[in-house]
Amino acid sequence: MLRVQNFIPTQQVPTCAWCGKDITASGRGRPRKYCSQACRQRAYEQRNNVSGTAIPANAVILTPDRAEELRDSLFELRCAAEDVATAVSEGESPGEVSALCGELVELARKIEKLRS
Repeated sequence: MLRVQNFIPTQQVPTCAWCGKDITASGRGRPRKYCSQACRQRAYEQRNNVSGTAIPANAVILTPDRAEELRDSLFELRCAAEDVATAVSEGESPGEVSALCGELVELARKIEKLRS
């Protein structure tokens, strides 16, 4: 049976608390939280519920922790899809491929719930 292995990076790359882009560390001073002044401003506007912002009323705003969970879930989903592709290419039985497809669909359903 194919298994999804946990990926543990050796060193975490800092990411923007607003948009999730990687931040290059300068090595001096306090670590940056945002990749740009625009991201810092959007985060301020969200925290302080500033009216008249460019943030649409129907925007989905995620906390940095939830964004990280979503990123991890998408990685898990990609690994499950690769497991299905590997099983098919290696000629696994239809039952095995069907079980892997079931896991893939279940993961996708879980990820669809952005605000779980």
